[in-house]
Amino acid sequence: MTDASATTARRPGEQALATLGLGAPDLSPADASPHTFPGSGRWRTEIPSCEGPEALAVVLKEASRLDVPIHRISQGSGVWMLTDAEITEMVEATGERDIELCLFTGPRGTWDIGGSTRTDSRGAGLRARGHDAVAGCVEDAIRAAELGVKCLLVADEGVLWTLHRARVAGILPADTTLKVSALIGPVNPAAYAVYENLGADSVNVPSDLTLDHLTEIRRVSGAPMDMYIEAPDDLGGYVRMYEVAELIRRGAPLYLKFGLSKAPGIYPYGHHMRELTLATAKERVRRGRLALDLLARHGADGDMAPLGSRMPGTLKRFDTPS
Repeated sequence: MTDASATTARRPGEQALATLGLGAPDLSPADASPHTFPGSGRWRTEIPSCEGPEALAVVLKEASRLDVPIHRISQGSGVWMLTDAEITEMVEATGERDIELCLFTGPRGTWDIGGSTRTDSRGAGLRARGHDAVAGCVEDAIRAAELGVKCLLVADEGVLWTLHRARVAGILPADTTLKVSALIGPVNPAAYAVYENLGADSVNVPSDLTLDHLTEIRRVSGAPMDMYIEAPDDLGGYVRMYEVAELIRRGAPLYLKFGLSKAPGIYPYGHHMRELTLATAKERVRRGRLALDLLARHGADGDMAPLGSRMPGTLKRFDTPS
């Protein structure tokens, strides 16, 4: 949504509230993000937690039925939780529809033997503990890339920097994109800029950031941002559907990520969780339809990036060692 369209888009309830003398202040052009995706477009869509070929088939079928455009589909259990055949099937299915497939890399602290993640402080969270965990993430990344996966999800700064260096060195394909997980997402502009410089091509910020926080970030970085419009319960369970237009205006270029609250966690996925996983996959697509309908009702559904677009544009990077 450009500044021009922001002035013509209808804000929720504004006409009735203005009649009652309760109108909101005018939007400030200074708050709007000046950034876009390369080429054109200020927002893309993502369906997360798509844990295998069967869930992917459900998502694709429901997206076709409800006419929900999808730019990216992501998985959370990890590359190591999928067979080569399953990854290949997912790569082929998304490739036929020109959708980016993003798989999570390797071991993470919450599944590790370290007890600190189970304390009240949560210790180091999902980060990769020790050399072996980093090595597992790299192994996953290389395996996924060899099977045709072009987007990798990371939850550790060291893993991010290592995979970026691998990309620069030609160990990973140059068009591999690296996505930072919401589980370590930055909460201030300085941290966001660091992730960009470490190699992030999109950064999932926590869904409890305020609109002003997004504006602050956009003053220092144009790296694509991911945000759960509806967050899973373990990320807060926030539902920010009525804010979608303003999230785009402040946070572009932005991936609208359609999660699901009031649903049990499914990582790491296995067939013992099949019915829940398929049902929640289908409902995430429906949540996407609800958000897109809301944007359309308010005349704020313009400026979607073209389907099939996936690259982040030119971003700032730290120099890599020779």
